[in-house]
Amino acid sequence: MPHPGLNVATNPLFDGRLAEIESEFRSQLKILVPLLLSPENLVRKEIDGQKVTCRELLEYFKAYIKIYQGDQLPEPKSMLQATAEANNLAAVANSKDFYVQEMEKVCGGDKPYLSHKKLEEDHERVKSCSLQTFRNTRKMGGTEFSSQYEERLLHELDDSFSNFVKHNEGKNVFKAFRTPAVLFAVIIVSYVLSGLFGFLGLYAFANIFNLKMGIALLTLCLWSYVRYSGDMREIGSQIDLFATVVWEKFLKPVYVNVVKKELVEAATEVATKAVLNGKMKSS
Repeated sequence: MPHPGLNVATNPLFDGRLAEIESEFRSQLKILVPLLLSPENLVRKEIDGQKVTCRELLEYFKAYIKIYQGDQLPEPKSMLQATAEANNLAAVANSKDFYVQEMEKVCGGDKPYLSHKKLEEDHERVKSCSLQTFRNTRKMGGTEFSSQYEERLLHELDDSFSNFVKHNEGKNVFKAFRTPAVLFAVIIVSYVLSGLFGFLGLYAFANIFNLKMGIALLTLCLWSYVRYSGDMREIGSQIDLFATVVWEKFLKPVYVNVVKKELVEAATEVATKAVLNGKMKSS
């Protein structure tokens, strides 16, 4: 290759601009690059006897760029440490990619809603396989050096699982309709109590529940607009949070108690009929 030019060789502020490189060097570079990178001339790269993927090669590039950012050439020890770091980071990336692909099969975009318990079980299973993939990958630096990257992998897997949980919860039709159902329930209850207090002549209390009914109705309209338009998402999130609190603190306990009472009564009735039928048969 011809000389790239004195400006490239001597200027410490040279930043790689092609305009500052000699034209002869650029012409020869157009010949050299195809010779090196053409598909028929490419050779699969290997490090420590193991073939390197494009993802792993990117991690090596990042590590080497980082240590070459100084004004002085790095020591051989630094190069070895950078190679070990890139090697472990590549193992982390491959293991995480395995986890994401397997979890996509469980609860990906085209999969139906999955119960939280089943999702956790699949998470633990895939997480264990991903961790085993990381441990089985040949890495440099030894076990002690790789332990910090194993912890990093576990942290990233937990973060990915949190995203999968949110994505899965978004498929829950009943949860999606929780907010309008809660607001509608508040409107109905406020309307009934307002009429009751008005009938008893307690107009102050009736007006309070009328106000609550109006606020709930406006909130429901605002929530519908946010869902339809996609604007004011922060306000929509606050409305969802309010509806969740109302459901968990007030409506859910009432609902559970009513359902529980109905189940107990139904079970008692069935047991009573069974006992009576048994007595009639025995007589």
